[in-house]
Amino acid sequence: MSEWVYLAVAIAVTCGFAVGLGWMRGRRKSDSEDPTETPDVIEYMTMMIGVVYAIVLGLAIAGVWEERNAAETTVIQEAQALHEVHERVSTYPAAERERVRDDVESYVHYAVKTEWPHMVEHGELTDRGDRMLRRLRADVTDYEPETMQQAQSYQAVVDQVAEADTARNARGDSAEPTMPGVVWIGLYAGAIVSVGMLFALQIQRSGRELVLAGIFSALIAFLLFLVWHFDAPFARGLEEPTQAFTSLFPHATG
Repeated sequence: MSEWVYLAVAIAVTCGFAVGLGWMRGRRKSDSEDPTETPDVIEYMTMMIGVVYAIVLGLAIAGVWEERNAAETTVIQEAQALHEVHERVSTYPAAERERVRDDVESYVHYAVKTEWPHMVEHGELTDRGDRMLRRLRADVTDYEPETMQQAQSYQAVVDQVAEADTARNARGDSAEPTMPGVVWIGLYAGAIVSVGMLFALQIQRSGRELVLAGIFSALIAFLLFLVWHFDAPFARGLEEPTQAFTSLFPHATG
């Protein structure tokens, strides 16, 4: 299913649970129970729990969003560096130029078509991709410039290969979800406590309060979905994760 289907189901279940629980408690209330006599300490605790949980949830969203932007920048840097290598070898002799360009296009094709699905599924890069990039580096560094123009291009090409390698390593570091499991436990526990404290305030007494409880629960479910969505940028967080490669190398990735 699409992640948006998961979001709709999560919101519907969370909202329905909160409203259903409030409705059931409302039916089972005793006549002697006065909802206006909620102890002040419960109101204070509810407020503090809400504030603390909002801070933690906000930090989690900010963290995964930052990782998402870093992952997008990494992909752009890798693709742009390889494109620079592909174009700057235009001053090389025909044989060396075609060999380097074939290495670049083969690597890009493999990275997009084969390595990317593997990275999303297993959270790591492939050994074959490492070997292909090492072969590109070897073909670049083994060439001996014969003219001043070729020498200038040579150094620039070597630098761009190094930048592509650095960006590739960063892409591998961002392949797995960034949020530790213990943080997820805290986020889920905080959501349960925050919603549960609403019923300690006895807000289940009217239809209007039930609706507000449902909206509050749906909001928490949506924010948790955002954390989950951006926690794996290459799998979900980026709309077109390989667009940087496909736009610069349409013939190699088509």
